[in-house]
Amino acid sequence: MTAENQRGTAAVQPRRIRFNYPVASLQRHFVKGDLVMSHMIAHLSAVFPEGEDFFIRSVRRYADQITDPVLKEQVKGFIGQEVTHGREHRALNERLQQMGYPTHRIDRLVNRRQRAIERRFSPLTCLAITAALEHFTAVFAETLLTDERAQALLGTSEVRSMLLWHAIEESEHRSVAFDVYRAVGGDEARRIRTMRIIRFTFPMAVSLNTILSLLADPAAYHPVRLIRSFAALRHSPFLTRDVFRRLGDYLRPGFHPDDHDNTALLERWEAELFGEQGTLVGHLS
Repeated sequence: MTAENQRGTAAVQPRRIRFNYPVASLQRHFVKGDLVMSHMIAHLSAVFPEGEDFFIRSVRRYADQITDPVLKEQVKGFIGQEVTHGREHRALNERLQQMGYPTHRIDRLVNRRQRAIERRFSPLTCLAITAALEHFTAVFAETLLTDERAQALLGTSEVRSMLLWHAIEESEHRSVAFDVYRAVGGDEARRIRTMRIIRFTFPMAVSLNTILSLLADPAAYHPVRLIRSFAALRHSPFLTRDVFRRLGDYLRPGFHPDDHDNTALLERWEAELFGEQGTLVGHLS
């Protein structure tokens, strides 16, 4: 079966799952002791709850216009998965706030920014923004699932377990917002123009807020440790040429997320995390 024929046929099923972060269960710099990556991952986690709510609103506005029964079911699954993602990241963010990361401040900032976007732009543009950001999250999710170096950064903590679960579900529903955008008449020009802006603004926001977070961390005022941490970014599995190439693929006319086949990847991780001996079976409720 060709990629074109496979599009839109995969089921998107929410999982009822819970993670726990007892006091003292995480090191202050929980990404292998790395200053910059710990603050960056904490920032991204802080962005997710309000970000997921924005995605849900953007897709839900058009749910009644979807006539394809498969896509309608995928939309329901997408919303279910994103609701759970928001809930679980809020739980993690509470723990990170206690550890000194400014997750509450970032949550409020993202809420104001998303509401401003919804006031300024049309619902279709908000959906285009959602599809573009879903491509970002899917590319980084699949990098985590495919690159052992990325997995090693998270050690064996509960954060690793949660991010692997989040990654597999982002990969499962990566095309839903994109397909809704197309189904309701979204055009290529708006889709590509939106991503050109997102490719600049999203990394800039992550970089700026990571630096602001670092400024409040006493450990960041040890120059050697800080310089080594920034230098290590050159070798980050999330900043490789392949990652940038996949992000750039979105700008190609006629692009679809399923052009990059993830079937084997999902089968492998579904078995590893949720199979009979899956490492996260005990987290399911």
